[in-house]
Amino acid sequence: MEAEAPDHQAPTGVPDGGDHRPDRRRASVADIRRYGQPPGLKDRRNEEHWAGRLYMRDLSPYFAWIALRLGFSPNQLTYLMMLSGIVAGVVVSLPASGTAALWTALGGAVLIQVYLLLDCVDGEVARYLRRTSVAGVFLDRIGHYLSEVSLLIGLGFAAQGGWKNGGWAELGLVAALGAALIKAETDNVVVARAKSGLAADPSGGDRALRPRSTGIALARQAASMLRFHRIIGAVELSLLILAAAALDAVLGTDTPAAIRVLMVAVAAVAVLQTLLHLVSILASRRLK
Repeated sequence: MEAEAPDHQAPTGVPDGGDHRPDRRRASVADIRRYGQPPGLKDRRNEEHWAGRLYMRDLSPYFAWIALRLGFSPNQLTYLMMLSGIVAGVVVSLPASGTAALWTALGGAVLIQVYLLLDCVDGEVARYLRRTSVAGVFLDRIGHYLSEVSLLIGLGFAAQGGWKNGGWAELGLVAALGAALIKAETDNVVVARAKSGLAADPSGGDRALRPRSTGIALARQAASMLRFHRIIGAVELSLLILAAAALDAVLGTDTPAAIRVLMVAVAAVAVLQTLLHLVSILASRRLK
């Protein structure tokens, strides 16, 4: 998700009072869909992840029902989301080769799916309980930072072939820095506007996001259509790591060749996207 949007947002389309929603321990899955997934949730094209729209939002109410029954708070679920994303990177980085590396890649991919699930569930529980908060939004954003950075660093160590220093591990750090800077660029638009006394969202809707230069606008549109930037996203990257590990297992090479090719591609995209994203913001009306 540019970066995924926080899911601890205030409910929309649901009245603040008079809805008579059941107590958390008596809530049904249908209740959670009604109050935890407000109208238009899946249509947030720049905010809702494609995997959320495709399948995770259909599954998450069942797990939100379990979380409500067990007494989890929204922030506790967000902490679990952070933990699953960080551990995914650690698992991917485990020293392994051949079939063993395939299993670590699979473990990382499964943990990222758990991370995505919890990213949906924490917001649904927050909206159901009316416990949306600024702290929840903050933790959600930090969780996305940590998860992507952890996975990219883990990929670097997987390409290195173990927990040791080397060029591949350093390339992973470069990619992680790029991913963090991209998110920081997005978030700092809001910071810059707030410090200037402006509303968080610029007027003009999508028009404000478009660069004023025709050339830059066309380049941005082309990049958006190719969606190459998505390979540094946690969900997409975890699946690519799994595919590369499977290819290495099939090829039976002495070194993780496919993982290393992926590492180079990911680092190149991270660096290029950092620069393009910065230019796109400066050339748009978002800072006006």
